[in-house]
Amino acid sequence: MTLSVDIPRDPTAPSIARRAVEGLSGAVADDLIPDVKLLISELITNSVKYGGEGSLCLKIDVAGPRRLRAEVIDQGVGFVPVARDRPATEVGGWGLHLVQSLSNRWGVHEGSTHVWFEIDR
Repeated sequence: MTLSVDIPRDPTAPSIARRAVEGLSGAVADDLIPDVKLLISELITNSVKYGGEGSLCLKIDVAGPRRLRAEVIDQGVGFVPVARDRPATEVGGWGLHLVQSLSNRWGVHEGSTHVWFEIDR
């Protein structure tokens, strides 16, 4: 199963993405849905906050009830992911840390703001 959704780059984008992830119910194990929603929401929020112009694309390929690959495609100018180096008491900056913690693999396509993660549990 593949889910592909174009999402407008505006403050409603994270909630649109979370509703799209809910559409995976039945194809993805119920206990994975909250993690996928959180990670997608974080990546979409980053794209809205730091990205350029135009819509975003959310793509999720489901390989089984406990295996999927998700991508947030934002045709921005790119970035280099860096480890969080601020105190834990500071607000913000947790998105990529959460992606690293809750996914099995993740990355960024070089020279773009196309971020992906895989869950395989």
